[in-house]
Amino acid sequence: MACFLVSAAEAAVVTAVEKKEAKREMLHASEHGHVEEVKVPFSRKLKWLKSLLLGGAVLLMFEHVWHGEVVAWFPFLTAMSNAEDAAEMFKEMGTVGVSMALLITVVWGVMCKVADAIVKRPVSEAQKNEA
Repeated sequence: MACFLVSAAEAAVVTAVEKKEAKREMLHASEHGHVEEVKVPFSRKLKWLKSLLLGGAVLLMFEHVWHGEVVAWFPFLTAMSNAEDAAEMFKEMGTVGVSMALLITVVWGVMCKVADAIVKRPVSEAQKNEA
């Protein structure tokens, strides 16, 4: 009923961390000059995670709107109209919402490892000649 709120909340936290990390990376680059080490910045990786989380949250929100579980008037979530439905909603958020957010985060972690491996891969002679 409101499992998309867990991913949206994680995306909000990741956005704050991303902004702080981007600022730290820019400060580090200005203090130490432009470093020629080739790697994917952590702030960009956090942007990937934010995009994955927000994309999933938006799709789930649309699905919940489609089924009438989210409405345009207060309290916005139909499950908040009585205590029994609210308890069921919080249980769903704690089980389904958290497990989906964790799965997205694990997929993002694997994605980051693969990206690092691709970036660190040695360049072959054929690729050097093409450039």
